[in-house]
Amino acid sequence: MTYANLRWYVVHSQPNAENKAVVHLTRQGFMTYLPRYLKRRRHARRVDVVPAPLFPRYFFVAIDMTLQRWRSIYSTIGVSQLICNGDMPAAISDEVVTTLKAREDAAGFIRLESRPLRTGDKIRILEGVFADCLGLYEGMTDRDRVTILLDLLGRKVRVLVCAEAVAAA
Repeated sequence: MTYANLRWYVVHSQPNAENKAVVHLTRQGFMTYLPRYLKRRRHARRVDVVPAPLFPRYFFVAIDMTLQRWRSIYSTIGVSQLICNGDMPAAISDEVVTTLKAREDAAGFIRLESRPLRTGDKIRILEGVFADCLGLYEGMTDRDRVTILLDLLGRKVRVLVCAEAVAAA
């Protein structure tokens, strides 16, 4: 069945239930889009690359408000709510979904582009003992570790942190 007035809307899912919600909405006849990327995960001294949602707990659904019974989305397994403006779901620009789909690779994962850090750039530590600390980038070691110059208790201290645990500030 084709719909003439399809618009994209944002669905807020239950925690870690994006895939489950997408499956159930697809069974109901809705077109969905869950943008994913490949995430490096460290666990038990292993590093794995696993698919992860680009926007945790959020994905897109295309609805024709004139023909589809969109209120059934609220009672779908894995769905928390539709993002609304008052009582009606808030439509987003088609360009948002089109742009995301254009950044996908052949396997359907979004390619994240990170700009290279330069010596002296401000960076934030995302996890670990020094989480949320700001420092200056000094360089990379040969084992995916970043050297950071932190200002702790009035002194400059060099710290080695896993590259995945930092982001540009």
